[in-house]
Order: sequence, then structure tokens, then C-alpha cells
Amino acid sequence: MVLRIIIIFVLAVNLYSCTKKKEIIYEPQKKISAYKLYEEGLTAFEKNDFFFASKKFSEAERNFENIEFAAKSAIMSAYSLYGINFYEEALKDLENYLKIYPADQNVIYAHFLIAVIYFEQISDEKKDIDPLLKARDKIEFFLEKYPNTDYAIDLTFKKDLIENQLAAKEMYIAKYYISVKKWVPAINRLKMIVKEYDKTIFIEEALHRLVEIHYHLGLDEEAKKYASILGYNYNSGDWFKQSYKILNKEYKIANKMKNNNKENKDSQSFIKKIIEIIK
Repeated sequence: MVLRIIIIFVLAVNLYSCTKKKEIIYEPQKKISAYKLYEEGLTAFEKNDFFFASKKFSEAERNFENIEFAAKSAIMSAYSLYGINFYEEALKDLENYLKIYPADQNVIYAHFLIAVIYFEQISDEKKDIDPLLKARDKIEFFLEKYPNTDYAIDLTFKKDLIENQLAAKEMYIAKYYISVKKWVPAINRLKMIVKEYDKTIFIEEALHRLVEIHYHLGLDEEAKKYASILGYNYNSGDWFKQSYKILNKEYKIANKMKNNNKENKDSQSFIKKIIEIIK
């Protein structure tokens, strides 16, 4: 019985000692300085170490009590991810930023960056037009909501490039249908260019092809209708001269046509070069 009491006493003393030691060892962690984290992120950002910068900006956002500084950290984190082409992650951060800080002063820039990211993702697309359409939707949203900003000038230019690329795809498909003599789908594609992409460099050719196909099918009135539209808007253009030649067999096209066709090709090549530069 005495031995049992001694054992219980020893165990109680040991348990008390352990508890006391734990209380002595424990030290509360110091709160991380959000300003220091932001400064570290900014230093990394200036050195183009965007991955590390994004990490630090993200940490700073979580530690800032000031909502304005937290929002700024969030947008910098997203931009850093964009800087290393982490598009998916950057878009996710930007969408979260817009939800959490809808009244922040950099909201316009966030929408601009979203549009640019979608635009840059179309550079390697060869067949699927879905990225083109998404990019156009984002750009149109921005231009409608913020038309008088400096960013709108850049996005308007990008939209024109997208429109030309979409029209080029329609023209390519139309020419394929023409080559296999599938006239109805060819006409539908060309009408799409006339209706949706009338401000692109492909509008004149589309109208001429409509003249050409309808004349070939014996639909002279339809051919004349499209020739009239072409002549009214582009009567000094070379595509109109070709259409005029179809309807007036005696008309002779000057040799200048070859040079102008080369200029049209050069113009298209220039647009492609611009796309390469932008991406």
C-alpha cells in the first residue's frame, strides 16, 4: 500500500514537471509584417522574379488590415503570375480580386488584364475559334464599360486583329466549299463575313465571291445586287474591277491588278506580323 502511494506521488510530480516545461518552452509567434512582405515582393518583382513576387504579394494581402493595401497586393500578385504566363492562375486571382475588392481603384486595370490574358491565349490557336470568341467578348465588355480610358485604345486595336482573324477563318472555309463546288455553304460563309465582319480587310473579297458564285449559278440579279454593294462602297478597289469584268465581258482589267493583289497580301502579312509582335 505504501509502495502504491509512492508510485502515484512520483507520477504526479513528473506530470506536473512536464506541464510546467511545456509552459516555459511555448513562445507566441510574432505577427508577420505585411509591409515587409510587400517590400520583399516588390524587390523580387523588380528583378523579374515573378513567381517569388507573387508568393510574397499573396502573403502580404492576407496580413494587411488596410483593405486598400490588401487590394493592391492582390492585383500585384495576379500581375506577377501573368508575367510568367501562368494565365489560369492569374485569371483566378483576378476574378477573386474583383469579388473581394469591387470598389478598388484598380478594378479597371483588372478587367483590362483579363481581356489581355484571353487575347494572348489565342496566338497559338489554329483551328478552334472558341479562344478568339472568348477574347472578343472580354474586350467588348471592357470597351462598353470603360470606353474613354487609355486601355480602350489598345483593346480596340486588339479587337480589330481578332475580327480580321475570324473573317480570315470564314474566308478560308468559304474558299474550300467553292473548291469542292458546295455553293450553299460557301454563300453562307461569305454572307457571314458581309454581316459580321464588314470592317475587316476581307469584306471586298467576300462581296466579289458572292458576285462570282451567283453569276456562275445563273442568278444574275443576285450577282448584280452584290456587285452594286461592292461598287457603291469600293468602286476604286480591285475586287470591284474583277466583279465588273464578270458582268461586262468586254471590260479589260489593267495590269495594276497584280501589284494591288500583292499589296493586299502584304497587308495581311503585316497583320500577322503585328499578332506575332503582340504575343
